[in-house]
Amino acid sequence: MQMDDRKMRVLTAVIEVYTHTGEPVGSKLVSEQMDVSSATVRNEMAALFNMGLLEQPHTSAGRLSSYTGYRLYLDQLMQTLPLTPKERGGVDALFNVRDPDPDKLLEDAAQALAQFTGCAAFTATMPPEAVTVKQVGILPSRSKAVVILIIASNGVVKSRVCRLDFALTPELLEIYNRFATATLVDKSLREISKIYLNSVAVSSGGYARVLTPILSGVYDLCQEISQGQFALSGEANLLSYKEFQPIAYEVLEFLGDRKNVLSLVQKAQGRTTVTIGRENSHPVLYDSAVVVTRYRIAGGATGAVGLIGPVRQNYAKMIPYLEYFSDTLGSLLAETYDEQQ
Repeated sequence: MQMDDRKMRVLTAVIEVYTHTGEPVGSKLVSEQMDVSSATVRNEMAALFNMGLLEQPHTSAGRLSSYTGYRLYLDQLMQTLPLTPKERGGVDALFNVRDPDPDKLLEDAAQALAQFTGCAAFTATMPPEAVTVKQVGILPSRSKAVVILIIASNGVVKSRVCRLDFALTPELLEIYNRFATATLVDKSLREISKIYLNSVAVSSGGYARVLTPILSGVYDLCQEISQGQFALSGEANLLSYKEFQPIAYEVLEFLGDRKNVLSLVQKAQGRTTVTIGRENSHPVLYDSAVVVTRYRIAGGATGAVGLIGPVRQNYAKMIPYLEYFSDTLGSLLAETYDEQQ
């Protein structure tokens, strides 16, 4: 059976009406949109059903698109809607008032995206392969605590408080900084392994005991930098969709593991990737749509913004919004990293 122009229009109408209502779509609604008779639409809907592009729930006479129909719509039928100047201005204004700290910026961006779309939203950065330690500092905090500060070559700054089981003296602080600079600066994050840091501690001779907690903190910070930055928001939004209510616990558990969400970014190909239904590799997402848009920052670093929600989404509007949002976020992150270097 041929997929002619009218069938394409009927499939598009069914998807767009279902997106707004969340209810199976009858021929009357489609006929009103297309200005053709209900009988004609019923015949076309029956044909689309036989082609596997529409489905009919048991409890309703209406139809909705199958995941195969959604894929056809996304690949061939959808016409994206460019952002209006007002919508672009809204994104620009959002980032104009955000905290310049990169971690906070990603958190705010994920929260804003979740509020705008009603989905679960995530933001992430992936550092380039060859990131090195540009600067390391050990700063006094309290009598038995120091702050470890690391600035990476990609502009990322990380710090943490390290508690000691002995009193800090000016002499010890000088030793810490001298030793850290000599053994860590210009080293790649991959080189700063537990084995390497153990060898550093051993080579320090009598200072091994006092250096060990510092080196442990250094390792943790380097791991954080190498893993990139990540923020997730809006998980509870999914509970408002009936599609997620039977599997709410499983979905929230999935989203609670950072590795699961980052795996969605790693599998995404190209500028913007939409995976629906069983195209998703994890069974808990078989009734979901995942939209991931990538962006570039600087120096080989990349990032991504993504949404997890029901398959019924206004993709024609969502995709241009995500792409403009991600480009704006990437530009601001690049400026922020430049200022920190």
